[in-house]
Amino acid sequence: MVGTDDILKKYGDKIESKMQQYNSSGANVNTNYTKSYEQFKKSMSPEFSKYEKWCKSLGNVVKVKVKDEDALKMQKDLDCAHLNVSPSEVMGLAAMGMMLTVIIGLLFVMGSFFITKNSTSSSPNLMMLMLFFGFSGFFFFYMSKTPERLAMKWRLKASNQMVPALLYIVIYMKHTSNLEKAIAFAAENLDDPLAGDFKRIFWEVESKKYSTIKDALDIYLESWRGFSLEFVEAFHLIESSLYEPSDARRIQILERGLSVILDGVYDKMLRYSHEVKAPLTNVYMLGIVLPTLALAILPLASTMVGDAIKASHLFVLFDVIIPFMVAYMTYNIMMKRPGGHGDSMLLKQHPLYSKYISKKPLKKGLLIALPFILIGLFPLIWMYTPLHSVLNLPLDWTFGELGLSFMESTHLLGIYESATGGVYGPFGPLSIIMSLFLPFGVSLIFIIAYKMRTREIIKEKNKYNEVEDEFTSSLFQLGNRIGDGFPAEVAFNKVANSTKGTATEGFFKIVSENIINFGMNLDKALFDRDKGAVIFYPSHLIVMSMKILSESVKKGLDVAAKSLMSISEYVKNIKKVDSRLNDLLAEIISDMKSNMTFLAPMLSGIIVALSGMITMILGSLDDLMKGLSNGESLAGGVNIGSITTMFDLESMIPTYWLQIIVGFYLLEIVFILTSTLVTIKSGKDDLTQTAEIGNNLKKSMTMYLIVAFIAIVALTMIAGVALAGLSG
Repeated sequence: MVGTDDILKKYGDKIESKMQQYNSSGANVNTNYTKSYEQFKKSMSPEFSKYEKWCKSLGNVVKVKVKDEDALKMQKDLDCAHLNVSPSEVMGLAAMGMMLTVIIGLLFVMGSFFITKNSTSSSPNLMMLMLFFGFSGFFFFYMSKTPERLAMKWRLKASNQMVPALLYIVIYMKHTSNLEKAIAFAAENLDDPLAGDFKRIFWEVESKKYSTIKDALDIYLESWRGFSLEFVEAFHLIESSLYEPSDARRIQILERGLSVILDGVYDKMLRYSHEVKAPLTNVYMLGIVLPTLALAILPLASTMVGDAIKASHLFVLFDVIIPFMVAYMTYNIMMKRPGGHGDSMLLKQHPLYSKYISKKPLKKGLLIALPFILIGLFPLIWMYTPLHSVLNLPLDWTFGELGLSFMESTHLLGIYESATGGVYGPFGPLSIIMSLFLPFGVSLIFIIAYKMRTREIIKEKNKYNEVEDEFTSSLFQLGNRIGDGFPAEVAFNKVANSTKGTATEGFFKIVSENIINFGMNLDKALFDRDKGAVIFYPSHLIVMSMKILSESVKKGLDVAAKSLMSISEYVKNIKKVDSRLNDLLAEIISDMKSNMTFLAPMLSGIIVALSGMITMILGSLDDLMKGLSNGESLAGGVNIGSITTMFDLESMIPTYWLQIIVGFYLLEIVFILTSTLVTIKSGKDDLTQTAEIGNNLKKSMTMYLIVAFIAIVALTMIAGVALAGLSG
């Protein structure tokens, strides 16, 4: 008779053997992903880690109590953004930022008052102080909303990976109905942040927070319920396939899960394309049109209010505060963009990536632009340095002194000596024209640098786009060859021969040559660090397809063939959705691009020229008044004294400064709006964004400089004719 001890010993050995087998396979997967998640946490985005450091240091200086409901909402955002800080620390950092802004503003205003109190200013600059107070309030609001923005940014990046993630899981589970291994496969082949989220699921099971992968996954999916319901529903369908006894029914449910997320992405992008038009129009009107029109009257208004409005005020307002507000408005528009499709190129893995991040183009651009910048600064150098005394030349010339009868009393540079012995200006037409070289020089730095960085790699990306367009049919061919019983290594050679003359020929040819000439296996032929085909074709679509092929071919040729055909079908559907979405967004993007590269520069150039004409006329009238005897009047009986006493030329903002402010403002707007339009169209795509900024800067600044130059010359001539008529 067999005793209890014998039974326990017999089956105990079997159980222990099973546990050892699990530890050598499944448990190691969990352990690896636990380590991966810990490494991922350490290498999180620097933006997040820096923010955490600020919160932990400055955020604890001031203790701010947060309402329970606000704290709960903020904590959800902090958890989503993977930030290890508390709501109280976030609000403490916002309060410290506001107080520091106010202190800096007070120090700046008081310092400028004590420096200039003996010359032009007799009281502290209250306008600048008000600007700093207003900015501090906005800064507090901006900092308090940082967790929400970072969480939204995290979701946007993660949501762009949802369709590939589900495709990995579905393809894997079609041949192996194991949710844990499917998620591990997806986590291994995806990029952060979604890969990090999947790794965290394993980490939470390993750390005993949840007992099973399904429990941890369900809790994770709840965090997406309010933002991407289609992702949650698709995952629940995938989970339900585990309980289907029939393979046909199981595969049908898996395919339904992919259809759910594709349909959901399309519906959300359809709504977004309609909702985004009004906010973008508001950004254009509030951020470009109205500020530019306001600039037209500010130089004239500054003569009526004395020292209340200065060029420094306009610089802070138009080159700091308004661009900051425009960036904030456009950032909110970008963050509301649904995910689903984005950058199709693995930029960091490209052989030309070192050229893209090189600093040499920036240095070369600076070297080329430096002469233009110096030309733009020449009026200031001539005005505030003893250069003219060293050269024994006058401070300024009139057109008459140069032998020109036209506008003979108008100053060329527009530099005047004040009653206190100082100088003010420059107001002259030559100074305004020379000031155009300053924004041109600065923009030239970025135009040259961005062109050099992206010229070669953008050509490669366009080639990849062409490859991706044809890759769907090539995948189908590859699946057919493998389905006919050819090993994958042989199938690649056959597809390479049948795709001659197409964009995909190069990829299949590299794989075939690696196998035949270098004796590589399939994995090395595809993913070798030096000669692997995907190194030369770093496209998400190609890499994803080949990783799925590499995994599925281990399960058999039939499984690999079906996987490739499934990928081909799903990629075709994704491209249909992308094509439709691009059609929906084309009108909005085209309108904004036209406004940014044509209307805004043209309007800005005309405004600058009008301001220059006004200041030149007032300066010439002031000169005429000084040249007239007491009681003498201009032609037509115009009493010039009654005109010039209304305006104080010395307190007027020179158009030289106004043009520089407008030029830099336009440059900033091009950066902001281009980034917005690229993100709306393609998601996060750094390469396209860099290339588009360079192109749009070239178009915008060229248009602005041409219009401004023509308008300045034309309006100066009109003003000269009018002044000639007044002087008789």
